[in-house]
Amino acid sequence: MIPAAATASPVNRLELVATLAESAGMRYTPAGIAALDVWLEHASTQVEAGQPRHVALRLKAVAFGGDAERLARQTLGSTLWCAGFLTSARRGNGVVFHIQAFKPI
Repeated sequence: MIPAAATASPVNRLELVATLAESAGMRYTPAGIAALDVWLEHASTQVEAGQPRHVALRLKAVAFGGDAERLARQTLGSTLWCAGFLTSARRGNGVVFHIQAFKPI
């Protein structure tokens, strides 16, 4: 059951600890804002229905502006804490994680 407060104020927030697996070259939006497309990989054990479950995923992500410039300086294979929101991919296939904050850990 969804709490009443959740329906009054929609939440789209994701925090993820992941490895920086791939990074495309820096690009710029038509407005001149830096943008960086990356792939993140995550693996962990989560508890579901009282049982441990190994989960692994690969997620397309993008950062803009100063976050994109800082992310471009990270080494592939770095472990990062990332926070942001999810949206659908341009062509509607899958989701994209928009990184609004990150820090190496």
